[in-house]
Amino acid sequence: MSQSALNVAMYVTDVQMPMQRFHVIHYIALHKYRSDRPLWTFRSRALPTGIVHATATIKGLKLVSADGSKRKRQGAKGERTNAAPQPARVRTVKEIAAIAKVSVATVSRALQRPELVSEATRQRIHEVVKRLGYTPNALARNLRTARTRLIVALLPDITNPFFSEVIRGIEQVAHENGYSVLLGETQSSLVREQAYADMVAARQADGIITMSHRVPAIPIDGRLPVVNACEYVKDSKISSVYIDNVAAAGFAVDYLVTLGHRDIAFIAGPSSSPICVDREQGYRLALQRAKISANPTLTAIGDFSIEAGERAIELFLAQGQSFSAVFCSNDEMAIGAMRALISHGLRVPEDVSVVGFDDIRFARYTSPPLTTIAQPKNALGREAMTMMIELLNDPAVPPRKRVLSADLVVRGSTAPRAAGR
Repeated sequence: MSQSALNVAMYVTDVQMPMQRFHVIHYIALHKYRSDRPLWTFRSRALPTGIVHATATIKGLKLVSADGSKRKRQGAKGERTNAAPQPARVRTVKEIAAIAKVSVATVSRALQRPELVSEATRQRIHEVVKRLGYTPNALARNLRTARTRLIVALLPDITNPFFSEVIRGIEQVAHENGYSVLLGETQSSLVREQAYADMVAARQADGIITMSHRVPAIPIDGRLPVVNACEYVKDSKISSVYIDNVAAAGFAVDYLVTLGHRDIAFIAGPSSSPICVDREQGYRLALQRAKISANPTLTAIGDFSIEAGERAIELFLAQGQSFSAVFCSNDEMAIGAMRALISHGLRVPEDVSVVGFDDIRFARYTSPPLTTIAQPKNALGREAMTMMIELLNDPAVPPRKRVLSADLVVRGSTAPRAAGR
């Protein structure tokens, strides 16, 4: 920023102009000293005493106070200064097209869909763009690589703390490889998912990492630049990274059985989610291994929220069901279950043991601390982004289905079954 531009900003601040007028005059001043092209005229009318209006012209910037007196631009020591002439900058695609001797449509294609433009033409446009400074370096790089270096990460619920560590893993690998990440919350809406998918079709993003069981439709030729994380999809052409949810859920229930629990309630997640179906399957298989008959009235379906866990316990108690342990499909529902049990005078774990799933950050801080299945959240995110980069670098790379291990973390919410329960 030139000293003259700073003086304009200081002058405006000295007379205590409203902030919005400060920004407008500041903008005019900056751009006036970058170019000798006329910008526009800005006038503030019917201004209170002490407020100024500004006019930007091709000859200079003039500040006039409300009483009509003029103040000249001054340097750091009060002397008059002249702004050094600067070369004009090209500001429209039309000007780029004229200099490169191509049509406006060709310039647009070179900027947005470079694969549709011949190498020679694209190179010529790129040279004009670079020489005249029309675009930042990142976009100039995109002309050469046909990449935006932007990945969209789709998650169903941005308030769910489970996803924060997954996103961190994605971002870590993205940053290490020169990519940026755009988060998109879909709220399980097909319309929202498609809106983000359209960004890839329009070359506004390179690919999508989805944490849903659905793969959005992207109207492009060839292999879809999509990787699935946490959930998984049946499409064999989509690379995925996840855990074995059947085995992990079974491990949690096996542990409750070893503590002597026989009446084990289950709070499931949405049945539309494959991982929730798998966790319920793991629950039932563990009961079968222990030769325990599954009681349908001890199963409730939730939506992964704390409130869903509370509602499930209220339902079990209202039905007069007897149970000594509860296994939940995620930690938030487990936290809600503990809250409801305590509100009814039941002690955790002395009266009822509770096991969650995910090992979110808050699990260790509940009272008592929550026993849970720990998913490798950061590793899930890192592996998903690694798969995405591999796919973008070589679309012919075979799709992979990688299964990571999960662990049972035993804390204070579980204990041996109390006598009489």
